[in-house]
Amino acid sequence: MSDSAEIQRMGPVEHTDAVADGPFSNADLAPTPIAQRSWNLWNLASLWVAMSVCIPTYMLAASMIDSGMNWWQSLVTILLGNLIVLLPLAVNGHAGTRYGIPFPVYARASFGLLGAHVPSLLRSIVACGWFGIQTWIGGLAIYVLLSIMWPAWGELGGGAELMGYGLPHYLSFLIFWLINMYFVWAGTESIKWLETLAAPALLVMGGALFLWAIDRGGGLGAILRESNALIRAEEPLPPRHFVLGLFLPWLTAMVGYWATLSLNIPDFTRYARSQRDQVAGQALGLLTTMPLFAFVGIVVTSATLLIYGEAIWNPIELLARVTAEAGSPLLGLGAMIFLVVATLSTNIAANVVAPANSFANLAPRRISFRLGGLIAGLVGVAIVPWKLLEMYQTWLISYSGLLGAVGGVIVCDYLVVRRARLDTAGLYREGGPYWYTNGVHRPALLALAAGVGVALIGTLDDRLAFLFDGAWFSATGVAFLAYLALTRGSWAGREAASPARPAAGPGAEGPGL
Repeated sequence: MSDSAEIQRMGPVEHTDAVADGPFSNADLAPTPIAQRSWNLWNLASLWVAMSVCIPTYMLAASMIDSGMNWWQSLVTILLGNLIVLLPLAVNGHAGTRYGIPFPVYARASFGLLGAHVPSLLRSIVACGWFGIQTWIGGLAIYVLLSIMWPAWGELGGGAELMGYGLPHYLSFLIFWLINMYFVWAGTESIKWLETLAAPALLVMGGALFLWAIDRGGGLGAILRESNALIRAEEPLPPRHFVLGLFLPWLTAMVGYWATLSLNIPDFTRYARSQRDQVAGQALGLLTTMPLFAFVGIVVTSATLLIYGEAIWNPIELLARVTAEAGSPLLGLGAMIFLVVATLSTNIAANVVAPANSFANLAPRRISFRLGGLIAGLVGVAIVPWKLLEMYQTWLISYSGLLGAVGGVIVCDYLVVRRARLDTAGLYREGGPYWYTNGVHRPALLALAAGVGVALIGTLDDRLAFLFDGAWFSATGVAFLAYLALTRGSWAGREAASPARPAAGPGAEGPGL
């Protein structure tokens, strides 16, 4: 079957008057028309390539080694985490492609038209935090870039500091923030263009950095042997302590790395041409690029031990040193531009689109995607990201538990309870099938609270610490089962009483899962 034929079977994607003009919709939240379904497999793979090739990915595996893993254990953890998170990515992405709806609208099916604000804002707060972190990192690259072009840049402000940083750092942060806001204002097509253009360039630059390390470090074998020197633990952990005290927390952090995107992936797959494109594109981009770029981080960081006698974790610092050694400003400019593009491409897609749609969902008639993106950008500054960056692993574990509970509810609702069938028009209509009790579906909120509560119990007793260390897994599993128990009986009865209940619209059966 051709892509265009499959799209015709996906369900109602045109902007009916009831959807476009209602109080719960605007042009950004309404279903994506067929004419705008232009994202193919490569576009979606490029999205994941561009999001995965970033400084946090580069530093992730090296951080695992620092905590006690060896190089191959850290890579297995990253790959396994990506394989796990691919399941909710594919399920939730299916809803976006089939019905053309963004995440805040998709969440209405399980939480209600008003209750959906809870998961939507939870995801948005996390995204704003990550937006601030990534913007700060990008600002550091801008700082080095401008210092190469104009050495006096670093002297602005006369050395005065606020919270450990001077005026040039904050100005560089502002410049990178404005660049991000430009792409938000330009809209979704500009983001697609950025990701597609950035992906091959980032892979080339990552490969160049890898080859530099191999050449200067004396070969791959010598470098990987040296990687053990990055381990700070004095002796290997016993198997049980390794699994519960090291592997499980890092696996949770790894799943939590993309826990945000696993929820709001419909914001992107709503533009996909087919289910094949969205599933294969995501798998191709995520499962290959992230482990490979993390491996580059391991090799390069280990090589710095051989080359400089110390581990240089931050690629910005490393590239600045390489530039100084080479005495070539052009090399430095190229390297910093690479880092800026890498951080920008990740930041826009992963951390701005979701909160922009979520804030628009709060007041669709007054807040557009552009205004929502601007609000997200301002919150990302207010969150003081240079301080948040210091709590890297704790931040990942903590928020992944919250978002795991959200994921457990919406995946159970879409995949098990509704079997991928939604009444699209009802997602925008007060008094419709998703209005529940005054716009709120209480079982969803109860299941969400149960999932979060179980994860937090792990902070109260050391014997139950595994519940928090594995927060995403415990919260997701409990929320999934709680929602199923609270809703399955009522939905079965409702379907039996209304066997002729209208489907989602023409072609609502669509392609199967």
